[in-house]
Amino acid sequence: MSQKPSNSQGYITFRKDRKNWVARYQIYDVESGKNITKSKNFQTREEAEKYLATINYQRENPLYIKHNGIPLCEIMKSNVRLKLETNQITEVTYHRTMQTIEQIEKFPMGKRNIDEITSDELQEFMNYHKHLSNSTINKLYHLLGSTFKVAINKGYMLRNPMINVLKPKSDKMNRPVRALTFEEQQLFTEYLMNRDVSNCKYKNVYLIQMFMGLRVSEVLALTMHDVDLKDKKIRVKRTLSKDELGHTIMGRTTKTYAGNRQVPIPEFLMDSIMEQMEIADNQLNNEDKLLFKPDNRKYTERENVNTELKRILKRHFGIEDITTHSLRHTFGTRCIESGMAPVVVQKLMGHTDIQVTLNTYTSVFDEFKQQEIDKVNQYFLKGRMLDKELLAERVDEDDEVEKDTEDREI
Repeated sequence: MSQKPSNSQGYITFRKDRKNWVARYQIYDVESGKNITKSKNFQTREEAEKYLATINYQRENPLYIKHNGIPLCEIMKSNVRLKLETNQITEVTYHRTMQTIEQIEKFPMGKRNIDEITSDELQEFMNYHKHLSNSTINKLYHLLGSTFKVAINKGYMLRNPMINVLKPKSDKMNRPVRALTFEEQQLFTEYLMNRDVSNCKYKNVYLIQMFMGLRVSEVLALTMHDVDLKDKKIRVKRTLSKDELGHTIMGRTTKTYAGNRQVPIPEFLMDSIMEQMEIADNQLNNEDKLLFKPDNRKYTERENVNTELKRILKRHFGIEDITTHSLRHTFGTRCIESGMAPVVVQKLMGHTDIQVTLNTYTSVFDEFKQQEIDKVNQYFLKGRMLDKELLAERVDEDDEVEKDTEDREI
């Protein structure tokens, strides 16, 4: 039994010897310049018809026309570009996602058509990356999952092979970002305050991070217009990002929507902020009035700021496990230690969700949990909810009742 549409979009046959249905269709082979016939087997005619319909639907897609099919990484790239164009993601997220796609593209699976990839291939791919961090594994898993969902919604395929794929756990132990201890922060702050910006060009970057909690890319995107000296606040509304080629650019927004915020300037940092504003105002070729602009290029590279920080800390304090992100984390840690409410920390740090704040500072919360419990206990005692003398009397009464009961039983 067979069905051959007159429009040459493929046909379905039933193989009696194998007792299954076969969908046959032709594709144009770029290398040979000829049409070649391909086929796929199914248990039911309905499945074969649906598959043939997806193939014919794909033919209308520009990706299919260009690549003679819809390769996995091509639909990934198309999808992430659409998210950037519709402001669903920032340039930073776009660049990082494109880097992830480039890594996937190095594997044979990355070049294959999306409707040909199996669950076993995907599981093998995920298992291969167990040596990476859990964060990276999560990104790979989420990217693949969302891509196959888009492919199904667009009618490019019938089943989602990611449904049966398990996300492996990393072989690596999660390494939380370490904050400077109170004593280390004291020493580093004293070091910075005693240095002139001419021989420690990033001193004010480090101070803003440590005492205001900004991301380094947010600090480097600040302009004079973002500083409100009257109300003593800094408006965070942009971040430095990367383009497709990895070049530093000025992002249109902050990392997340919650990152757009106003952060109070501590009184003791006012002189440092005004110092940096004066430098920016007198700097040549600084039309945007960036607070931190290098002389030889448009934007300061985050990597350079981080490298210099590591050099200073290792040389002067013997500290080797601190980065610029650690300075931001140091601010958040001091906020928790001072007793600040988590929701306020969330707003100051620019976290989208309170859960991000709670997860990030779990160890800090645990460390100070006992202190908070002690406060509650003292509150109970002061309110005579736990009157020590009354409790002692009740204990004596309970002992007498217990003794009297024992005597009767004897």
